[in-house]
Amino acid sequence: MALLNRIYTDQEQMLDEVIHLGEEIVASSNLENLRENANLNGESFSGKMSKFGSEYAKWYANHFVMPMHLVQAIQDNIVYVHDLDQYAIGTTNCIFIPFDKLLAGGFNTGNGSVRPPNSIMTAMALVAIIFQSQQNAQYGGVSANKLDHDLAPYVNKSFAKYFRKGLGYFEEGDETADLGDITMGRSDLQEQYPRTYKYALRETESETLQGAESLIHNLNTMSSRAGGQIPFTSINYGTCTSPEGQLVIQSLLKATMRGLGSGETPIFPIQIFKCKQGVNQEQGDPNYHLFLMAAECSAKRLYPNFANLDAPLNLQYYDPTDPDTEFATMGCRTRVLSDRFGRNHLSGKGNLSFNTINLVKLGLEHGIALGRRTKADERGFYRELKHYMDIAADGLLHRFKIQSRQKAKASDFMMREGVWEGGEELAPDDQVGELLKHGSLSIGFIGLAECMKAMYGKHHGEDEEVYRKAYELISYMRQYCDEQSERHKLNITLFATPAEGLSGKFTKRDRTVYGKVPEVVDREYYTNSFHIPVYYSLSASKKIELEAPFHDLCNAGAISYIELDGNARNNPAAFINIVKYALSKQVSYFSINHPIDRCTSCGYEGIIGATCPSCGKHENEVHIRRLRRVTGYLTGDYQTRFNAAKQAEVRDRVKHGV
Repeated sequence: MALLNRIYTDQEQMLDEVIHLGEEIVASSNLENLRENANLNGESFSGKMSKFGSEYAKWYANHFVMPMHLVQAIQDNIVYVHDLDQYAIGTTNCIFIPFDKLLAGGFNTGNGSVRPPNSIMTAMALVAIIFQSQQNAQYGGVSANKLDHDLAPYVNKSFAKYFRKGLGYFEEGDETADLGDITMGRSDLQEQYPRTYKYALRETESETLQGAESLIHNLNTMSSRAGGQIPFTSINYGTCTSPEGQLVIQSLLKATMRGLGSGETPIFPIQIFKCKQGVNQEQGDPNYHLFLMAAECSAKRLYPNFANLDAPLNLQYYDPTDPDTEFATMGCRTRVLSDRFGRNHLSGKGNLSFNTINLVKLGLEHGIALGRRTKADERGFYRELKHYMDIAADGLLHRFKIQSRQKAKASDFMMREGVWEGGEELAPDDQVGELLKHGSLSIGFIGLAECMKAMYGKHHGEDEEVYRKAYELISYMRQYCDEQSERHKLNITLFATPAEGLSGKFTKRDRTVYGKVPEVVDREYYTNSFHIPVYYSLSASKKIELEAPFHDLCNAGAISYIELDGNARNNPAAFINIVKYALSKQVSYFSINHPIDRCTSCGYEGIIGATCPSCGKHENEVHIRRLRRVTGYLTGDYQTRFNAAKQAEVRDRVKHGV
């Protein structure tokens, strides 16, 4: 009888939990929950509907799916399972899409087939459709790792079309004649048919720019993802040196600088300019002018960010004849280049899932901050760290088994069209595990700075000895991931976690246990990954120098950024010098933050205080849209879309002097 009563009580408690979740969503009473994802308007009808499914899926995974020791580690506030709502059904995270293959062969969205494009305008429209189709097969980001290379052939098709048309218009030749491969780079055609060539070039440039503008507008307006979200898209470019590829890059940058319909800064796609010595880094390099243009665009629009193809970690599998081996990122920071099974390229695979370790709580338990000891218990710290990393790894493996059992038809477009490499060879009811092994499983970390503060009284930006210990800690975590990768014959990697909602979650729960521990748990957030705290004053060069070595350890991805002092648009030379300095220090992925405010009354854009300097209206009269970066990407207005923890982090950010 006692057992039956206990079961009945447990069931009542579980029912109460589910009812409470629903009541909070309906009433919008838990804004932290509704703003967990800055890309989702959780207070909208579609956002609330998405939240209903998401929160119940998390509850279900906690009670009925995950291993008990993983659930306990979550309750201990040391392990966090990202995208828990996708756990039970086996969805995968993110992917680099093989646009070259899909555009060249055509594809089927499930509702109809699409022919290969014959112009750059059509090709760019299809890029948006492919992004939209793929994002419904997964929960994370969708990325183009070499869009300039992928789209160059369609610029060529447009140029050839206009050239043949021009031959007739200007009566310079027979438009049906066999002229060989008509390309923008053929100087003989320019000399023999000058008016035709000029016309074809002008029309191609116009069409490519229109296509780029259409692509960017589409990717900022297609609210086709669950909850009314815009697809989380990223595009990487910068290394194609053909005239056609260069025009793609130039057009994307020009369209981004122009902005959206009223001149607003585009939020998506995340744009990444790939930097490579000999290609675009010095005067005389074929794409150096495009690097300068990228810096100008970033100073105006915060995008593109900068990927360092010359960082040692990224050169490991680089083949100059194969752009698919060039490092690229999902935008937030994810990196999936290497594969123990030989697919050491990017397109056709991605990350599968990741779990994050709360380093701060371990530091509090074994450090000096709580006054329990005068010297850090390093042995106890590492013993407990390994224990929880074991649990985090077990959770990844358990989730991987669920993902591997899924049938190809569950991720319909991704597998049927071969977006995940080899998927087109599977029958609808075939399981996908043999293909997913090429993806990555990642263990992340957060709060290295606060962990060091809890352990030793200083963070790694304040003391050289503490810096050494911080580096040793992350090295230990990387070694652990490498060992687990060998043990389980999978790609297990270390991730500098992009903690958008997580930083506040860990902190809030730790504060209920430890109180406001000075300089450890006295803010609303923990510092992202290995970053020097945003509130700590130091120069831009020093921040770059301190963070750069950690990039080589984080083979699942990392980002570093600095906050510019003043209006970045007014000092392009300094902007370029900072980017080049970060690249020279082997930072793998880099961006520069600077405030972009926009008055919604008059459209003025720049740095705006309480009053718009153009129309004179106060922020109490008109909405001032304040654009800021979070975890590598932008969101429309940090004051309305960021959760409280990230809003607090933005307020604390100090400027880094050059």
